[in-house]
Amino acid sequence: MADKALSIGDIMRTSAVIPVLVINDAAEALPLARALVAGGLRVLEVTLRTPAALEAIAEMKKVPGAIVGAGTIINQRQFADAVATGAEFIVSPGLTERLAVPVIESGIPFLPGIANAGDIMRGLDLGLSHFKFFPAEASGGLKALKSLAQPFSQCSFCPTGGITRDSAPEWLAFNPVLCVGGTWIVDKSLEQTTANARAAAALRG
Repeated sequence: MADKALSIGDIMRTSAVIPVLVINDAAEALPLARALVAGGLRVLEVTLRTPAALEAIAEMKKVPGAIVGAGTIINQRQFADAVATGAEFIVSPGLTERLAVPVIESGIPFLPGIANAGDIMRGLDLGLSHFKFFPAEASGGLKALKSLAQPFSQCSFCPTGGITRDSAPEWLAFNPVLCVGGTWIVDKSLEQTTANARAAAALRG
């Protein structure tokens, strides 16, 4: 179980960019996490899109300072598996009450995906105020999020989906955006991955 003193807002404020990771080989997880944390990105989202994902989460948790969560959680079985593996936060691509209620009741920090006003209202009804705007670019980009944020000033967001190293600064300049999710950080070279992470971490400020 995650440290319940650590809120999803705390996690989102830890790093300007949350690397969204697809791990095909669990043996790569530990050195990758070390490279990312060395570059200043402590919050790592491992997507449950591969058979190696759960083992990768367990391996990455061995790195001091790393905050490792499970992404692409779409049902209660995946949530239970992620909890059993020690995931410290949960990210889902959408928001359903069937998934959200047990996650909220568990106390584990939760970042559900939203794409429209109805999604946000559903989240607010459940007591949530921090959301993943997904898929960010395909859902209208920064212009759409700015329009959505106006009637929901109590909400904070992590846009994910189509964000690049070039577009990230513009997203981060919008106050309701606490961080962005990105896939551009990881390189075949661990040294370059650390360099990319360092540059991404510097976007905060």
